[in-house]
Amino acid sequence: MIAVVGIMGGGIGGKVRAEETGEGTGGTGVILPKHVTVKTQAAIEKGLAWLAKEQDKDGSYTSKSDGRAYPYAMSALAGMAFLANGNTPSRGPYAENVSRIVEYLMSNPHPTGLITGPTQEQGYSMYGHGFSLLFLSSCYGMETDDRTRAKMKKFIENGIVLTGRAARNGGWYYTPGTGDEGSVTVTQMQGLRAARNAGFTVPKGIIEGAVTYLERCKTTEGGICYSLGSGDGAHLPISAAALATLYNAGEYDSKLAESCMAYVHKQFSIQKDPFSGVGGMGHDFYSNLYAAQAFYQAGDKYWDAYFPAARDSLLRMQNGDGSWQRDVGPVFATSVALIILQLPYKYLPIYQR
Repeated sequence: MIAVVGIMGGGIGGKVRAEETGEGTGGTGVILPKHVTVKTQAAIEKGLAWLAKEQDKDGSYTSKSDGRAYPYAMSALAGMAFLANGNTPSRGPYAENVSRIVEYLMSNPHPTGLITGPTQEQGYSMYGHGFSLLFLSSCYGMETDDRTRAKMKKFIENGIVLTGRAARNGGWYYTPGTGDEGSVTVTQMQGLRAARNAGFTVPKGIIEGAVTYLERCKTTEGGICYSLGSGDGAHLPISAAALATLYNAGEYDSKLAESCMAYVHKQFSIQKDPFSGVGGMGHDFYSNLYAAQAFYQAGDKYWDAYFPAARDSLLRMQNGDGSWQRDVGPVFATSVALIILQLPYKYLPIYQR
């Protein structure tokens, strides 16, 4: 995952209900959300088809390099891409794919509540836990099977407890209770927010502690450093992720959110292509995953400046088979690209304004 490289229901196939002024229908009769073009829709459909085709029978993506290394994190991210298309475990063209991911993520119960596979995500189990908590919580209200829903409830409740116990200094590290690091921290915050959106009780102190942790990691540039005591400057990928999760936590007008937005927006404004090594930090897909969410939630001023260039760049980078290949691997890059491109469809509360 990010750490390994140094940081860490209906569907849209011609059935979109537009909620914003479209860019036109391209003769298809379908009104598309603002800045979403017919070519964008075609790229999304092709990417989703690739994710569905490459999924293993058990719901995982272990046939791919990133899926083998981080099976739970990659499966959960792929699941979020399907959900962002309007699919649920029981409805939509990719309902079966969503359902298989749900079952896969619950196939290895851990007595502590940690949601992870037998390999522990190669020593980065809290990434798998955070993304799995995000996905399962996002699915919970859509699940119609009573037995599966009851099982999900237990996993989510135990997962919340594990996350609370695993915090150190208000933040989280790659394995439970062993330290703190920015990218893991924001992963847990987003998982907790999704659980709260689904109606689960999340102790207020956990979120407040995490926000305080990010405040303590603020740098003179206005962004967020790698970890407490790291002594380095702002990391754009972590700063973008922190900004998105601050918004998830309701910290829209906080001084930290304002300084983070100023820093992140400045870095993205420097280059025309958001995927061309913004800020000199690398990890472009990871940075854009969270920056896109933050810009979208911040309103049209930021979204209009960001999305058209990001959209065009992603369309240029898409492989002929529908996948994207960057950063961690094809499952990660394809899932991230699809999440970004589908934000305007507003299917998931965690990604909405």
